[in-house]
Amino acid sequence: MTVVQFQGKPAGKGGGLAKGGLVAALDIGSTKISCLIAEAVPARHRIPDSDERHSLKVLGVGHQLSRGVRSGAIVNIDEAERAIRLAVDAAERMAQRSISDIYVNVSGGRPQSRLHAGSVATQAGQVTGRDMERALEAALESVDPGRRAILHLSPLQYQLDDARGIADPLGLFGEQLSLDLGVVTVESSHLKNLTMAVERAHLSIAGFVIAPYAASRSVLAEDERTLGVTLVDMGGAVTSFAVFHDGRLVHADVVPLGGQHITNDIARGLCTSIAHAERMKTLWGSALASTVDEREMISVPLLGERGVDTVQQVPKSMLTGIIRPRLEEIFELLRHKLETSGTAHLAGRRLVSTGGASQLTGVRDVAGQWLDRQVRMGAPAHVSGMPESAHSPGFAVCAGLLNYALAPDRHYDLPKAKAEEVRRAQAGYVRRMGRWIADSF
Repeated sequence: MTVVQFQGKPAGKGGGLAKGGLVAALDIGSTKISCLIAEAVPARHRIPDSDERHSLKVLGVGHQLSRGVRSGAIVNIDEAERAIRLAVDAAERMAQRSISDIYVNVSGGRPQSRLHAGSVATQAGQVTGRDMERALEAALESVDPGRRAILHLSPLQYQLDDARGIADPLGLFGEQLSLDLGVVTVESSHLKNLTMAVERAHLSIAGFVIAPYAASRSVLAEDERTLGVTLVDMGGAVTSFAVFHDGRLVHADVVPLGGQHITNDIARGLCTSIAHAERMKTLWGSALASTVDEREMISVPLLGERGVDTVQQVPKSMLTGIIRPRLEEIFELLRHKLETSGTAHLAGRRLVSTGGASQLTGVRDVAGQWLDRQVRMGAPAHVSGMPESAHSPGFAVCAGLLNYALAPDRHYDLPKAKAEEVRRAQAGYVRRMGRWIADSF
């Protein structure tokens, strides 16, 4: 989703490094809240003509059991604030540095991806910077987020007359210039709640990044992004995915199921506590049946009972029989969303799975069967100073946020007239809701 900044077009927040070269990332998940603090240091072996002038050195890591968060959304502001404070404080103590600005992931808010197009006639028969600006403005005019907030907004590709798939048409000859514009929106109330929780912890948000795109910045190879790939981030309560083609984010969406739903199924099916269900999933959980599963027994403490006599022995096959259907449901829903998005063909047959829930044995096989794709497991690339415990799929989003903070994308604003129209529409909705509440109660 890297885009070219046109002259006169403002970049989004986070256009440069923070004071002192510090960057910070906060992954607000449904099962854990993670914080990484890193320092940007000059790259020792810089490739000629490359934009990678800096590399990262992780100074502090903090993570905390998530509280006040459900399916990526804030449901209890006080508990969420406390969990954020504890995670950030642990990272600051380890780094021995204080932070003020931080990049935050977005995994809830019901994201939606839309494609908008704009077309203009070139003024001199040859594409100039002004023609590219006019094409962008024409595409922006058709963007109408309604009561939703624009999270990502970036040009995808140009078309010059009949030639499609042009990344940079500047200087080419042609009569008609068209632009495809990708727009990802989320519920504005979701972003406001995230902002309030983070700001109550005395932090400023440098930028929001949708979770699968953040993860892509740490686990995808450049050729994968270019040739086409689907990235699936399996979290605790939400499985989010993104489709990439020609190095651009072309679609993003979520499935409201994740690893915590598997844990709850185990707890219900075996009549045990959630803590014991999570332990069994981690130690013995698998989606692949084995010939010895019927003979291999596992101990399951019964919920609410006390003493050794209340521990039941069940075959491991029962655990597999609970895990497999839920995983199949997740990938079936994901396949349906991919097919209805109209972008599945752009991703080719490559899929990268990451996130904490992706570490469950058998996820790769189930995903390959249901999505008919070649699947690999994605973990964050090595970063100097990163503890080994953080080199896992569960930290892919947080590590990707750091990479994004080091080299953020450029974003574009709606034209002033269009932005004012959207603002008035949203303000009118708020007034109508206030009037309805006053009349009803």
